Amino acid sequence: MGMAKTWGEDEFFGLGYDFDPQWYLTDEQLALQERLIKACHDVIRPQAIQSDRTCEYPWPSLEALAELGLLGAIIPKKYGGRAENHVGIAMVAETLARYGCPSTAVVYAMHMVSVAALLFRAGGNEEIQSVLRRIDRDVFVGSASYTDPETGGHFWYPKISNVTRVGDDKWHVVKKSAFTSSSGYARWMVTQTTSPDFQGDYSDLSVFLLYGDEIQGSPGMWDALGMHGNQSGPVKIDAVVPMDRMVGPPGDGAASNDEAVDPLAMILFGAMYNGIALASMDLAKSYTTKRKHVQYARSIADYPTTHDTYGRALIDVQASRLYTFAMAEQLDRVTENGDWTLHERDPEAMPRTDYAVWCFKAKEIAARHASEVSDKMLQLFGGAGYGRHLEIERILRDSKAGWLMGPSNEITRQLVGRWALLGSEAVDWWNQRVDEGVLHSELGKLDSAGKREIIDKLSAELNDGAK
Repeated sequence: MGMAKTWGEDEFFGLGYDFDPQWYLTDEQLALQERLIKACHDVIRPQAIQSDRTCEYPWPSLEALAELGLLGAIIPKKYGGRAENHVGIAMVAETLARYGCPSTAVVYAMHMVSVAALLFRAGGNEEIQSVLRRIDRDVFVGSASYTDPETGGHFWYPKISNVTRVGDDKWHVVKKSAFTSSSGYARWMVTQTTSPDFQGDYSDLSVFLLYGDEIQGSPGMWDALGMHGNQSGPVKIDAVVPMDRMVGPPGDGAASNDEAVDPLAMILFGAMYNGIALASMDLAKSYTTKRKHVQYARSIADYPTTHDTYGRALIDVQASRLYTFAMAEQLDRVTENGDWTLHERDPEAMPRTDYAVWCFKAKEIAARHASEVSDKMLQLFGGAGYGRHLEIERILRDSKAGWLMGPSNEITRQLVGRWALLGSEAVDWWNQRVDEGVLHSELGKLDSAGKREIIDKLSAELNDGAK
């Protein structure tokens, strides 16, 4: 902890290592963090400013990550990856968002989620294994296209999707997504649809691997408050693909969500938005310690009100960081230190699933603090903070996305609250359980004619179903 944090040839302008929980990291991860900070200084942060001004997709930043072996960070070594654990990948996401580029961090998080979906069912599938081997070598950036235009933040509920068998050796995959990071830029994607022979149970989901030429993205259409390099946008898929493009067996989508996609996504989002909050605090420290009020012979950092604002923000963000790293550490404990090959040895293994609700909380806490803390840091800049050259306005705009990313903070809190009060079964992910209390209450409001109308409608539906 005594080591000085550098930024290029100079001392880092923000918070030093004495405010970083470095004890979570191995010596190898500490060295990787230092190399990543250097890449952020040399390539990724300059590209963040460029992408914010032009909405340019951050290919140079992704190439820098590939050079460090970070696009394939969690991929097992037998497929050419680093075999990084959950703590390590949390460190990468936080570092990338803090010192480099929040947009690139979102692209990276969605790429890693798509990699996790492949790793969950890589065993025995040579097509998937060939993708894993290309990730860093070819800067083979992927994304996950799961959202649905009709269900919004309930991304696990793909109503506008289907898949049908074509002959004996192909699938016809149809999918529309409302928002997908790297839309039109990702070189491959994983997506989720209802399963073949779907019977109305939305927990019956299947996962597919698609390549860029099989996807209709929306490159260059992203025009948003922040995250300008993310290039999120609609995706349409209407493609016939070989059988081995189904990731896992039919109906495996719910297990994939519970074990691979959701836990890793929420840990990455938590780490990323912690990094964004820290980025705003680093900038505020630099500005407030240098900006002088000559008439009082004091800097902005000398005022007690500044101490209170900054101290509270730091305490909140540190609590969120420790929560995220603690959850990542627990996932490492139950997965043989983040070894994804355990699913090849035991396809029924679901060790992360027991901690799903804890992972969702990591995202909500971090996204909330990032939004609130960046607001407070802007206030410490005063009017000067509105200028682009001080960067705080860019970080503030980028900070707002996390609150809305699926599941939004409101949906997340509802899920956690219902789970805690009424049990996990009450969450009803796929809207399968009838709320009989509400149903009887509403029926009680009807007169005889209204009830007869409902009876006639239901009878007609039953007769149609019987034909």
